[in-house]
Amino acid sequence: MMQTYTKRRVVVAGGGTAGWMAAAALARTLGDSIELTLVESEAIGTIGVGESTIPPLVTYNRLLGIGEADFMRATQATFKLGINFENWKQQGESYFHSFGTTGRDHWSAGFQHFWMHGQTKGHTASYDDYCIELQAAMQSKFAHLPDNRINYAYQLDSSRYAVFLRGLAEADGARRVEGKIAQVQLDPVNGHIAALVLESGERIAGDLFLDCTGFRALLMEGALHVGYDDWSHWLPCDSAIAVQTASVRPPVPYTRAIAHDAGWQWRIPLQHRQGNGIVYCSRYLDKDAALERLLSTVEGEVLTKPNVIRFTTGARRKQWHRNCIAVGLSGGFMEPLESTSIHLIQRAILRIVRMLPMREVSERDVAEFNDQQMADMEQIRDFLILHYKATERRDSAFWRQCADMEIPESLTHRIELFRETGRVFRKNEELFVENSWVQVMMGQGIMPRAYHPVATKLSGAELDHLLGGLRESVAKTVASLPDHQTYVAQYCGAQATKAA
Repeated sequence: MMQTYTKRRVVVAGGGTAGWMAAAALARTLGDSIELTLVESEAIGTIGVGESTIPPLVTYNRLLGIGEADFMRATQATFKLGINFENWKQQGESYFHSFGTTGRDHWSAGFQHFWMHGQTKGHTASYDDYCIELQAAMQSKFAHLPDNRINYAYQLDSSRYAVFLRGLAEADGARRVEGKIAQVQLDPVNGHIAALVLESGERIAGDLFLDCTGFRALLMEGALHVGYDDWSHWLPCDSAIAVQTASVRPPVPYTRAIAHDAGWQWRIPLQHRQGNGIVYCSRYLDKDAALERLLSTVEGEVLTKPNVIRFTTGARRKQWHRNCIAVGLSGGFMEPLESTSIHLIQRAILRIVRMLPMREVSERDVAEFNDQQMADMEQIRDFLILHYKATERRDSAFWRQCADMEIPESLTHRIELFRETGRVFRKNEELFVENSWVQVMMGQGIMPRAYHPVATKLSGAELDHLLGGLRESVAKTVASLPDHQTYVAQYCGAQATKAA
């Protein structure tokens, strides 16, 4: 017998990027079929440093019908083609993790196999020469290309993004309630969350609750006590300090991740300012020394007070428990090395939309959601660990610890498979594609000892034609692109405003 549908009361606890991304998506997708309330307090700040994103956000915005140029103006965004990793393999060396494809894959083997075969036949060109996004980034060029031939993301002001999404959500029927949560009331019969009680005494009842309260995890941990898996033995950085500075040069279409002796620093150029930060392990660098290092290396006038953040990398043991779902930092934290924070918010929200219960919460939905979310987090975790583990640096206690640490068997398998065969296999719908793993592993110094025999099928002339043609195509395409800053100004230039 088919279930009849009763309008669900969905309550989003907390605003910020996570809360308003959830509210905007639910309101736009489900409209009047749900009753949507978001509770937040202006007195509670948000982390607000997730300024660098990855390509799935382009798709997310399209799903919500968001005009790209309007969104970019509102968030003072620039385009991002990847991340430049400096001093990670060893000091003085850098490599680029791009968002695009490199060369042209064969159905039986990735392009890296053909490139490696070419190296044995006198082709000396770098692997980097075969990637449009990488070459465009290094030359600070950008434009949209036909057939989505260039893959990109955004560098944006996440606080402004939350404000932008709030406008969309409220226009689509979401109701915002101002106030601090004083109590989370549980149903004494089934242990589900029954309501949020605010300091004002107002009671917000609901059927499904989204915990977007950040590191505090007021619902998932404070009320439901789901527990937390600590991954800091693999990802030892536990602190960050962020500041914003005035722009002193044209914004480049990439993020910089600059390793130092106890962690790394980021630089993220927006249209009218730059985001800067230092990530470090407090075992090897104290807060005062980290702040001094950050402020001594930033460019331009400092516009904001330093924002000090302490964190423990890891994940809640359950992302959905009873009638509550964690979204964003309440569900765990992946340090910002590969700009995955907003992506994990997005993945959770899209799964919530797909699994919204008709009536009672299905335990099979809960189990499936938890399995999928945890798989995402573990795959991202392994990719982040790779940057620390595969290093030739031994110049500080921090890097010696990273080089010597035991790593998950899942990552050991990937590294050794690539080292022995040059192969990478993408599992299920995992975030990072084959080219991402290849670029980072080779960039960190892991070079394959063998490659696929299909590459040897090409005659010398065919190999010359393939590699030469691909390099020429990339160079020709990049030469035709306009300057990144010029394109941004024409496409989505924002009026200069005081830093938020």
